[in-house]
Amino acid sequence: MSVPDYMQCAEDHQTLLVVVQPVGIVPEENFFRIYKRISTVSQINVRDSQRVLYIRYRHHYPPENNEWGDFQTHRKVVGLIIITDCSSAKDWPQTFEKFHLQKEIYGPTLYDSRLFVFGLQGEVAEQPRTDVAFYPSYDECETVEKRIEDFIESLFIVLESKRLDRATDKSGDKIPLLCVPFEKKDFVGLDTDSRHYKKRCQGRMRKHVGDLCLQAGMLQDSLVHYHMAVELLRSVNDFLWLGAALEGLCSASVIYHYPGGTGGKAGARRAQGSSLPAEAGNRHRPGAQEVLIDPGALTSNGINADTSAEIGRAKNCLGPEDIIDKYKEAISYYSKYKNAGVIELEACVKAVRVLAIQKKSMEASEFLQNAVYINLRQLSEEEKIQRYSILSELYERIGFHRKSAFFKRVAAMQCVAPSISEPGWRACYKLLLETLPGYSLSLDPKDFSKGTHKGWAAVQMRLLHELVYASRRMGNPALSVRHLSFLLQTMLDFLSDQEKKDVTQSLENYTSKCPGTMEFITLPEGLRLPPVPFTKLPIVRSVKLLNLPISLRPQKMKSLLGQNMSAKSPFIYSPIIAHNRGEERSKKIDFQWVQGDVCEVQLMVYNPMPFELRVENMGLLTTGVEFESLPAALSLPAESGLYPVTLVGVPQNTGQITINGYHTSVFGVFSDCILDNLPGLKTNGCAVEVIPALPRLQISTSLPRSAHTLQPSSGDEISTSVSVQLYNGETQQLVIKLENIGTEPLEKLEVTAKTVNSKEKLYGEFLSWKLEDTLSQFPLKPGKIATFNVNIKVKLDFSCQENLLQDLSDDGISISGLPLSSPFRQIVKPRVDSKPINPTESGKVGDFSHVKVRYMIVQTFWS
Repeated sequence: MSVPDYMQCAEDHQTLLVVVQPVGIVPEENFFRIYKRISTVSQINVRDSQRVLYIRYRHHYPPENNEWGDFQTHRKVVGLIIITDCSSAKDWPQTFEKFHLQKEIYGPTLYDSRLFVFGLQGEVAEQPRTDVAFYPSYDECETVEKRIEDFIESLFIVLESKRLDRATDKSGDKIPLLCVPFEKKDFVGLDTDSRHYKKRCQGRMRKHVGDLCLQAGMLQDSLVHYHMAVELLRSVNDFLWLGAALEGLCSASVIYHYPGGTGGKAGARRAQGSSLPAEAGNRHRPGAQEVLIDPGALTSNGINADTSAEIGRAKNCLGPEDIIDKYKEAISYYSKYKNAGVIELEACVKAVRVLAIQKKSMEASEFLQNAVYINLRQLSEEEKIQRYSILSELYERIGFHRKSAFFKRVAAMQCVAPSISEPGWRACYKLLLETLPGYSLSLDPKDFSKGTHKGWAAVQMRLLHELVYASRRMGNPALSVRHLSFLLQTMLDFLSDQEKKDVTQSLENYTSKCPGTMEFITLPEGLRLPPVPFTKLPIVRSVKLLNLPISLRPQKMKSLLGQNMSAKSPFIYSPIIAHNRGEERSKKIDFQWVQGDVCEVQLMVYNPMPFELRVENMGLLTTGVEFESLPAALSLPAESGLYPVTLVGVPQNTGQITINGYHTSVFGVFSDCILDNLPGLKTNGCAVEVIPALPRLQISTSLPRSAHTLQPSSGDEISTSVSVQLYNGETQQLVIKLENIGTEPLEKLEVTAKTVNSKEKLYGEFLSWKLEDTLSQFPLKPGKIATFNVNIKVKLDFSCQENLLQDLSDDGISISGLPLSSPFRQIVKPRVDSKPINPTESGKVGDFSHVKVRYMIVQTFWS
């Protein structure tokens, strides 16, 4: 026997093997439709008995394995079902002949057979036959299951007759010697009358009868026969069959102790009051169900009923610990025979399944390690793939996830071995994906954003490289880009400088043909690969929303000519409200942006690469308000340290805008980086209010600029200083030009002036103007210019000043203007840099020798 069945489990010893095969040209889809329906009849209750018969179906079974049917009867093909198409009566003789030829392949072991013919109608199809069933089509075959039930009942009749025949003690007859194929030549010429030979024959026959009893649903009888066979075979050192008897004893004990089965598949068997899994069809064709024949006919007075009680059963049954010891002993006997490698391998697999249920992982790993080193014949590549895949599955069942991933990866590499003419890159890629959990690897970059790395980075990088290569050989460049991007993003800290250069160069080569996107990639298996944003290229350490420039900064309107009408609101304490407001302050900015104005966000970035990093199309990601992001391109030097980058954009309407992140294009991969996913990020808040668009006012005068620039009293003011020197009594006109350089009209204008004296006795009205002509030009449309004139008249008293010459050398008049953008006003505020005017002396004229006119405030209003 050269082909192992890696799906074997202990409960398979009680099943009858039925092969279902197509003959002639049968569409694969139609064949498996019928095969699936046949497989649903996987167990039956024997009429008038408490016994249950289990069936195991195969659509392919090597004939050489059938030769081991005497050694273990569950390996013997006892039933054959042929499915064929026959459209005309003239093809019927040839079809029936093919049926007989197929029966000859398994002929010596067959109990019964059936032929299902589809498509044939007429006189031939109307002839009553026991072994042939005719159906007009694959859709009109309602009686398939009933035919299978009758077929299984006929198998049971033959099985029962063979069991009774072999179990009956015929003292006068010589017991035949049962042999495995490679033993036949060894027994030629032996003395058949010796006591040793007779004991060997008795022991092997006892073991064989135990197999038949187990298949016939007589668990207690099988245990008794297995115990007797062990004693007989041990006395004559018949190690191969002794191992088989011990394995049969283990199988019967496992069936008793673990009625749920050890195969790990869903399903339910119903036997002798217990719920047992129907492993026969379920493990090989999904969707199998159990059909019970006459389930209400369970009685205790049927023919050859299993009359054993629970006490007797427990007496002959091995305990859970003894089961494993006997498996070890049986495997040690099998290992003595080179030709029994398949039997030894399957016994190891069965023991592992039992140990998995017992949760004894270390002992199970010893059996699996032994299975790895069992030397079979030269296996084909497909058989190697199957072997490594099953080893992976078994290691997974006992909790050895990394070992499981190792063997699955070996199976993946076997799919593209050099000896294969057509490498299976898709199968390789699918198996590699299944290894990811075993190596603590996920294809979701969010799992790596927490900062704690799990698993061996070197092994993970090797696996990701293999995924990249396999996807490229599959002809899927987008998949290659996604895996390579994931490698660069998640394993950046573990890559050497040379590896970083190699990976980025490969990534640029791939993206030149297929750029990386932020779209999900759906694989044929249904797996969806999430996008991989490059949050580390570059690394962003802080994000700061910047206020508008002073000239564009909005201010709340407050009339200079009137009193402050703002009323203070009452203070009401609430701990809940305070908590919510504290959270809001952590996100919301205390300044405002203006619709249509260019707004700025400053990022402090770092280049971790050992070479210059080019970042293209870098812009802001926002929500809440329509926002036109103006992309930027930057080039960061190698390992640059923190580097400031300012991203700009223009809000298109009003409301609250939230900065969610930024987008980049690096190495041909487009990334949307969300701030919430960036570890260790510092920010002054992410939400800011956008107010309606405001007018912009530009002020110019007819006088030259002053050499001494006045500094505003606060950072919210803008000033411009002009100077003029006049003689006492002289008058000069100052022309102030107001130009609306924005897009909104100016509605109102207010002008006020203050004089600041440098000497206490100084007084005089120096500035005067008339706004009627100027206000007639309001509202001032965008692009329009309005002017108004200010008369400067100097009256000074020289009699009381000692430092007159020094004062005259100073600027006589300074005028300041402040164009500010606000939804309410445009204002220039006064700056007081000396003592205020004494109100008691405000009515005196001519007491001054010299005066500085330092402040003039222009205020405009609009709606």
